[in-house]
Amino acid sequence: MDLDLSPKLAKKVYGDDGGSYYAWCPNELPMLRQGNIGAAKLALAKNGFALPRYSDSSKVAYVLQGAGVAGIILPESEEKVIAIKKGDAIALPFGVITWWYNKEDTELVVLFMGDTSKGHKPGQFTDFFLTGANGIFTGFTTDFVKRAWDVDDDTATALIGNQKGKGIVKLDANFKMPEPKPDHRKGMALNCEEAPLDTDIKNAGNVVLLNTKNLPLVGQVGMGADLVRLEGNAMCSPGFSCDSALQVTYIVNGSGSLQVVGVDGKRVLETIVKAGNLLIVPRFFVVSKIADPDGLSWFSIITTPNPMFTHLAGSIGAWKAISPEVLQAAFKVPAETEKLFRSKRTNDAIFFPPPK
Repeated sequence: MDLDLSPKLAKKVYGDDGGSYYAWCPNELPMLRQGNIGAAKLALAKNGFALPRYSDSSKVAYVLQGAGVAGIILPESEEKVIAIKKGDAIALPFGVITWWYNKEDTELVVLFMGDTSKGHKPGQFTDFFLTGANGIFTGFTTDFVKRAWDVDDDTATALIGNQKGKGIVKLDANFKMPEPKPDHRKGMALNCEEAPLDTDIKNAGNVVLLNTKNLPLVGQVGMGADLVRLEGNAMCSPGFSCDSALQVTYIVNGSGSLQVVGVDGKRVLETIVKAGNLLIVPRFFVVSKIADPDGLSWFSIITTPNPMFTHLAGSIGAWKAISPEVLQAAFKVPAETEKLFRSKRTNDAIFFPPPK
């Protein structure tokens, strides 16, 4: 496989003083197109309002920074107005209409990653705006708008032409948006920074899995996700997705070294990853990471709602399950070497603390 797997940064697509929308381009990150994966970021300034829209793709949203309000309307359902903050993951199935608003001083940044296999463009999200200069109202004639919504000429003209913004606008500071309702949040979002840890290795790292058990809506999205946090100089065991899923990874904080090994034992990627980078590991390829001194954290989506991984090192590594004689023959080493190999990493699983 000669695809360019090197991590990339998002590029600005549109925006104004209310905020900006960024996306990763499949021409620069070919695995997006091959894997039918889209990735984008929404950044809203204070009083920034992302106009109501729906997408041609199911997604998982993850709040990277700040706090705000999201409106979510599932098909044939009432609007859910929820408070969102850093660490929140939200599943967005097909047909969902969303809007996003930031009333705080800190910029609100939301990451979107999802499946574009049914979209208009492989590897890219296409959003359809309900309002604005590029909204659906502008495409219909005034007569159609009047007839469909049973309004007069003046109202139809206002609906079509008043909102000059595209995608993102800045509201007046005194404008009152809907207040979030605590009961609306249940089942809609999970804060990965506050959720119970699925794995926690002292001085090494931890992981929170997002699946149908803790956020059932991911079943409709068809993807799982995880938030992984590595301590400084710790290592994540070499491993691969054993259910043919793709792993799409966004580096949230920190930096570190990453290696990916593919077909015929070829190292297909060796690089330094930093906050803001996005990369995709092909199916069945083995990946491992070592954090720099300040640590490394990443948020990933996996293209199956309940992902499974095989780890090749550590106490739960696949090597431990293989017969000693088989390993001795496979590595072509004496029994003493096989015993030494098997005796290592008997207490550490998935994450390994820095060497002493």
